[in-house]
Amino acid sequence: MSDVTIEKPVLEPTGALSVETVLSVRHWNEHLFSFRISRPASFRFRSGEFVMIGLQGDNGKPLLRAYSVASPSWDEELEFLSIKVQDGPLTSKLQMIQPGDQIYLGRKPTGTLVTDALLPGKRLFMLSTGTGLAPFLSLARDPDVYEFYEEVVVVHSVRRVSDLAFHDELEGKLAEDPLVSEQAANQFHYVPTVTREDFRNNVRIDKLVENGALFEGLSGDRKFNPETDRIMMCGSMEMIKQFAAYFEGEGFVEGSNAAPGAFVIERAFVG
Repeated sequence: MSDVTIEKPVLEPTGALSVETVLSVRHWNEHLFSFRISRPASFRFRSGEFVMIGLQGDNGKPLLRAYSVASPSWDEELEFLSIKVQDGPLTSKLQMIQPGDQIYLGRKPTGTLVTDALLPGKRLFMLSTGTGLAPFLSLARDPDVYEFYEEVVVVHSVRRVSDLAFHDELEGKLAEDPLVSEQAANQFHYVPTVTREDFRNNVRIDKLVENGALFEGLSGDRKFNPETDRIMMCGSMEMIKQFAAYFEGEGFVEGSNAAPGAFVIERAFVG
């Protein structure tokens, strides 16, 4: 039998979408992958924002979904982190992409997981589950974040060890990063936790707060302080709703681009 070559459609840009090239793909496990694409010279975004990306749907029209940009605003490429959903309209196709393939990229990034939506503070905590890590990968590699905050903390909760995407880079305090490695060595803290396999932390984020493990190695209180701590959250709806209620009860005020506050969530993903 001869090999059958599947011809992929040639995508056409629109007023709202550019067409970019897939540069690399990294499969973390059977449920998780990340990929990098070309970045248009005109594309500007703030670290932590999201944008629409997608492929051609079965009806010939763009099939799009919002994805947080995982690369920092200075990067010459754009990186994204995605789950694999076998029967998902987009992800069932997206997980098959290879370098050289074409992909749609929205021209207008937006979002509230940005430093502009937070008041000045001393410690920045970024609480994430699963692929909610993506915007915090962007922010953790942004030099401005280290100018704004004395300590930068990324908390990542997953079910399995193999779900800890970018674990080695974060565990190594971003030592290979050309712009933030020096600052991150002293200011960056990474708190991974795995809930369904053996790991040094194996409880959910709320338990890390309760037992104080989340604050180990940090200066200041072993609890959240609305006067000096700033919070970002991205991930499961359960985690976000739980912590939004918790922080409001502790005197934290939710922020937005129009009115900065003490904590922010990405409402585009929560509803």
